[in-house]
Amino acid sequence: MDTAVKQSPAPAAPAASGAAYRNLVMATIGFGLTFWAWNLIAPMSADYKDRLGLSSFQQSLLVAVPVLVGSLGRIPAGALTDKYGARLMFPLTAALTIVPVLLLIPAKDSYGAMLTVGFLLGLGGTTFAIGIPLVNSWFPPAERGLALGVFGMGMGGVALSGYFTPRIAKHGDNLPFLVVAGALVVYAALTAVLINDRPGRQVPTDTLAHRLGAAGRLRVTWELSALYAIGFGGIVAFGVYLPTYLKTWYELSPTDAGTKAAGFALVTVIFRPIGGWLSDRMHPALVSSAALGVAALMAIVQAFDPKLMPGGTIALLIMAAGLGTASGSVFALVSQVTPQTKVGSVTGIVGAMGELGGFVPPLVMGAIYSAKGSYSIGFMLLSDLALAGCVYAYGRMRTIQRDG
Repeated sequence: MDTAVKQSPAPAAPAASGAAYRNLVMATIGFGLTFWAWNLIAPMSADYKDRLGLSSFQQSLLVAVPVLVGSLGRIPAGALTDKYGARLMFPLTAALTIVPVLLLIPAKDSYGAMLTVGFLLGLGGTTFAIGIPLVNSWFPPAERGLALGVFGMGMGGVALSGYFTPRIAKHGDNLPFLVVAGALVVYAALTAVLINDRPGRQVPTDTLAHRLGAAGRLRVTWELSALYAIGFGGIVAFGVYLPTYLKTWYELSPTDAGTKAAGFALVTVIFRPIGGWLSDRMHPALVSSAALGVAALMAIVQAFDPKLMPGGTIALLIMAAGLGTASGSVFALVSQVTPQTKVGSVTGIVGAMGELGGFVPPLVMGAIYSAKGSYSIGFMLLSDLALAGCVYAYGRMRTIQRDG
């Protein structure tokens, strides 16, 4: 007599709902729009330098203030999102960002006023830490990587600002600020209706300081911060320094250098969701390791100063693909190894470290070129850093089990 017991197949993983995709779309649009607002000063910095008679240091400081404030502001923004939810934080942040955007108009004739407004404008850079926990909560583990990668494409708002802001300004000095402020008004109104937190969301009851302290005590927070500082920090660094490198080493015109730098940025935006998609199909630590390994290899190639066409262009674009993929896979890893009630707090810290990680390489590259007249040492140091991340992601992070 056959005594074998027929086992029923395992239940299929739940699919994301329509509400999940609605929240993803609205969060991505908001991320891109607030990042455009966050980056309004940089594309106009040359005009401000001429108008206010600024030194190069003063011009750099004017550009850096909103970036630094926005990066560090992600830490409390993420913790507040854990507590109050994106349903409140997204429309509130979008609405408050309107204020400094409009204040750029009367402040344009005073350097001190511009620095103050730039500080307030940093608020727009915090929405990354609001959107990650929202998207993470709505999507099941099997679909989170791609969803988080799609949300991450909102970082393209910086590139949109760089392209459109000076072109809109040709039709009126104040027009870019009025356009962005108007778009933020519409978005804040729509998101107050269309974004909502997942039902049954766990709400932490402890204080903001306690939640940030708890997130800071997690070993994985700093491991993920280091990996993200290499991946996304590399993107930020090249976004800042690539035009200078192309103009200095390959003697390109400012227009050609800017166009090629925009192509680099576009590749990173495209490959971020690809990194998330791959992380849904294999452990994200493996994706991060492979992506950083590719970036390290291309940095070595570039250290040997290949001709720009085709060798240098191919190496830089493949490097962009590797860094973009790593950025997507690291946040897929965040969603898997972080308790749901701490995702916002951890995201804030990791996001801040990634952005701040982009400030060191340009300083190093510039200093090395000034001392040695070559960028080769700088690229070899970059390859060493990416290789270290590759090895650590494979050796340590892949042992962390998936949730669910």
